[in-house]
Formats: sequence, C-alpha cells, structure tokens
Amino acid sequence: MLNRFLEFFIVGLILGVIEDLIAIFLVTKEPIDLRVFWIAFFVALPFAIFSELIVDHDKFKALMKRW
Repeated sequence: MLNRFLEFFIVGLILGVIEDLIAIFLVTKEPIDLRVFWIAFFVALPFAIFSELIVDHDKFKALMKRW
C-alpha cells in the first residue's frame, strides 16, 4: 500500500512541477532556473498530497459514486 502511494505521489508531484513550469514559462517568459523550480515544486506539493490522500482513496471514490 505504501509503495503504491509513493509511486503515485512522486509521479503526481513530478507532473505537477512540469505543468507549473510550463505555465510559468508561457505566461511570464521567465527563464527556468533553480529558484523558479523550487517555487513550482512547493506549489505542486500540497496538490500532490491532497490528490493521493483524499481523491485517490477508495472511500472517496465510493462517496463520489453515490452522487
């Protein structure tokens, strides 16, 4: 169970950072450096945690099926 959580958490975090970096570059034309990377990382982190702990949980899926 922990392995599955970590795998999806890491993949979600990586995809979130990449998505944020693309958005930052397209909107601001700011060059991507280490500072911008860390900002994108810390923005993506809570969303990856929320996604893995809440949205991907089996009880949440069952609750959403009832609606």
